[in-house]
Amino acid sequence: MAIWKPYRVSEIIADIEEEKFVLPVIQRRLVWNEEKMIELFDTLLKGDSFGGIIVIEEEKGESPLFNYRPFSKGGEVIASREVNTLSQSQYFVIDGQQRLQTFYIGLKGSYNGKVLYFDLFSDYRQEFEFTFEQDSNKLPKHSKDNGDRTIADHNWYLAASLLKRLRDTNDEDQVASEIIKKQGVTDDTLKEHITKNVKAFYKNILGAEAVGVSKVSVNTSYDETMNRQKIVELFRRLNMGGTVLSPFDLVASIMKGYNWEMEGFLEKTLADFKDIGLTQDNLIKFIFLLRDNHIKELADIEAADAKFAIDKRERITATLSALRSFLQEADLYNYYKEGNRSFIPLFFIAYHVFHLPIADDKVEGFFDNADANHPNYPLMKKWMYYSLLNGVFRSKGAGWIPYRTGIKKILGVIQHTKGGLFPIEELFDVYYEHGVTFTEELDVTKLDSFESQFLFYLIYDRKQVIRIQDIDHIMPKSLLEGKYEWHQINSMANFQLLDYGTNRGEKNAKPFREWIDNHVTDKNAFVHKHLIPADVTIWDEEAFVQFITARAGLIFKKVTQYIIGDPIVKGALPL
Repeated sequence: MAIWKPYRVSEIIADIEEEKFVLPVIQRRLVWNEEKMIELFDTLLKGDSFGGIIVIEEEKGESPLFNYRPFSKGGEVIASREVNTLSQSQYFVIDGQQRLQTFYIGLKGSYNGKVLYFDLFSDYRQEFEFTFEQDSNKLPKHSKDNGDRTIADHNWYLAASLLKRLRDTNDEDQVASEIIKKQGVTDDTLKEHITKNVKAFYKNILGAEAVGVSKVSVNTSYDETMNRQKIVELFRRLNMGGTVLSPFDLVASIMKGYNWEMEGFLEKTLADFKDIGLTQDNLIKFIFLLRDNHIKELADIEAADAKFAIDKRERITATLSALRSFLQEADLYNYYKEGNRSFIPLFFIAYHVFHLPIADDKVEGFFDNADANHPNYPLMKKWMYYSLLNGVFRSKGAGWIPYRTGIKKILGVIQHTKGGLFPIEELFDVYYEHGVTFTEELDVTKLDSFESQFLFYLIYDRKQVIRIQDIDHIMPKSLLEGKYEWHQINSMANFQLLDYGTNRGEKNAKPFREWIDNHVTDKNAFVHKHLIPADVTIWDEEAFVQFITARAGLIFKKVTQYIIGDPIVKGALPL
């Protein structure tokens, strides 16, 4: 049975400071931005409802169900504490963290170094205006965007200072008069706005019992594990509304509920391997994959999953370090560092390394001297290059969904080769048998069937940042349409990467020869970088077919250069 208790915002802020309200380890971090926080303060001062707060009460002298952390005054990450016995009775917030954290930051702390200001000239009949700012000199003096305001100017007042003064005097009339006098305000309309806004601030933050807190009972007849599961399930259901948790936020909460050390492990590992695209979702998937389970339902997550992660954390992090070394050795690091790449192939490179019969302290250096007598490295490299070039982990169709069937099928192969050689041929067979568009036969005529993002990465020597460049038609589309086929105009042989300003500025729709002759300062460097055919006689749109034929050959030569260098490639490739 839930028991509701009303609180004033000022009371609950004081209790948060004394750590009477805390956050159990199952809670995620602060996710609200400044806009959401400002909206909450407007809602508060209007006297509107913003939902109740759900807590579990833990008694002084007892061992809590979960370890916890205090609320953050500055939005920073605070690690949870291991607590055996509580020194005071405490409320563990299950639902309402974002709202309470907003009140605490706005009235007592800061957000990204910015503090909360309240506009005392707000039109209290429409909207109470707040803003976060680090430097008061940067606060806007005049409202340009809101012509409906009664007063065009702003009068920003530090919210924390206003709360302190109102708490000290307990008299909103006195505080309003002090502000009016100190600011030398004589206009009656301005005086009215200051007075009304100060009164609204006092009423809804110090006067009204605006926050409803519901205490959820814990059945002491249940064992600790059952109660934890009950609370985590409650947490899941409560968070299906509001700022919804992702499925993996919920999984992380469940696992932290089983073992509080999961919080620190997840956060440190994510921080250490952010550069290779590791996310919370991917890290949790990787933990399950290491246990040979490609998919876990929420109801199936158990204490053993968290125990495995904590018991094996040193080997997991060493494996991820080895994975980074592999990417560097294989010249794929920059591709993943750009972000937003499929992590699926990396799961299985790491999976294979994790399960090799080598000591934990040897795992991190597994790819040292990778090119010298290393039986696994060339197999892994070839699998990665061919898989990425064919877009295996981006494609859908024929029942192949990379994050479902793809992971399932690959795991089904690789889990049976633990401790052995990386099973490249068996993995290629998975692609062939499942009807995925895939080929090991590189052919210059197939360039446009390859995955364009990875192809660009190879064209530009595995260094060019792709995601912030424009994909440009070397010979302008507007000059080619009606003369040549669509697939020729929009072929990889007619694409290059240019910065946004150049492509949409000085180059825009100019004939290629005119542009390169008049606007490119180092022509030789440009031709080399973009694999432009050296034969200047085919630089005109009239010779477009000859141009793209020659450039396709240069691209193909560059692509095969990176793969032919792999010692396990058999036979000659068509050049």
